[in-house]
Amino acid sequence: MTTQMKLALNGQITPAMAAVAAQEGLAPETIRERVAAGTVTICANINHASLKPRGFGLGLKTKVNANIGTSSAYPAVEPELAKLQAAIDAGADAVMDLSTGDDIDFSRKEIIKHSTVPVGTVPIYQATVEAIKSRGSIVDMTADDLFNTIEKHAKDGADFMTIHCGITQASIARLRQQGRVTDIVSRGGSFITGWMLHNDKENPLYERYDELMDICAAYDVTISLGDGLRPGCIADATDRAQIEELLTLGELVDRAWAKGVQVLVEGPGHVPYNQIEANIKLQKQICKGAPFYVLGPLVTDVAPGYDHITAAIGGTLAAAAGADFLCYVTPAEHLGLPTIDDVREGVIASRIAGHAADLVKGVKGAWEWDLSMAKARKALDWEKQIELAIDPVKAGRRRSERNPGGAEACSMCGNYCAMKIVSEYLGKPIEKC
Repeated sequence: MTTQMKLALNGQITPAMAAVAAQEGLAPETIRERVAAGTVTICANINHASLKPRGFGLGLKTKVNANIGTSSAYPAVEPELAKLQAAIDAGADAVMDLSTGDDIDFSRKEIIKHSTVPVGTVPIYQATVEAIKSRGSIVDMTADDLFNTIEKHAKDGADFMTIHCGITQASIARLRQQGRVTDIVSRGGSFITGWMLHNDKENPLYERYDELMDICAAYDVTISLGDGLRPGCIADATDRAQIEELLTLGELVDRAWAKGVQVLVEGPGHVPYNQIEANIKLQKQICKGAPFYVLGPLVTDVAPGYDHITAAIGGTLAAAAGADFLCYVTPAEHLGLPTIDDVREGVIASRIAGHAADLVKGVKGAWEWDLSMAKARKALDWEKQIELAIDPVKAGRRRSERNPGGAEACSMCGNYCAMKIVSEYLGKPIEKC
């Protein structure tokens, strides 16, 4: 089997490329050229039967990911399948299964089976959980345990996998020298760092990177190069440890492309607003335009319960500066496992951020969407406004709850609707769209 990237390099437009071109309103040849160059990634494992491919990268709509998955406190998969559907219904372009519950294999297979959007995983989560069960400790995990888990996820149909290859002994030394408030907040990053320090060995994901690429190529898995040293608070942003890892990730992008493996590069994290644009431009330069997948960025540390908003603020600027893929943050971030309502709120908040950025980037269709909404508002066409809303469910509910009897104007202005008054005096009767 060959990969989308290898086929693109050979001049072939695949069905997945054609599907992405249709979604984006672009020429199939444009998608092929960008996949060949590595600036667009199509996450599409050959074993994900229910998948409708999505494209991530240069010139495409900003995409949104939703994290779901079981935990030791909530091990049942059924609520996560409900969250999967809620995320898709709210417009998520991908989901990540971060399961650490009782039967991780079953959870992953069920989520992949039921998902029509790309599914990402973090194999080190399962490898460490199983190491604790079978060997008694995370640090007793072997490199082969980790690689066997990675191959299992690939076989099961994971479309992209977060792999923390960029944490090396050199970057850990830089971290120690730097000093941080929150040290390492990436769960996968902490696992591999603890293993490396205890065993006094180099990161096997870095040492055996070519073997990792062979697994990804066999199933056309996109490697999502994890940012294990991402800043976990504003005070740690854009420090030397973060940049040390980024430099390594840039080299690993080149090595993946040389094997025909598609790449996403993950990024921060908690970043003050005035540093976000520089972070994005630096990543794009070092990683040669590879699609950038960011968590947030969260622009303040003091808003638990509202971190979907802090992330949307940062996500807008990040995407406008060139980030391609936003990992949602829910109101439950830093507090607990998200509910279905949290999932929905997180997806919508990130979609708003992505669309606001798409207006800036001139993504096809973004401007036309806003213009259609403006015309519907001018016409007091409530049905059309709700249809065009990014969250029609909430818009429709608020409209019906606060406007008894379907009044023509909203109950905020009532008889004093500005658009209605000005239209009358300008002699321009309001007309439905």
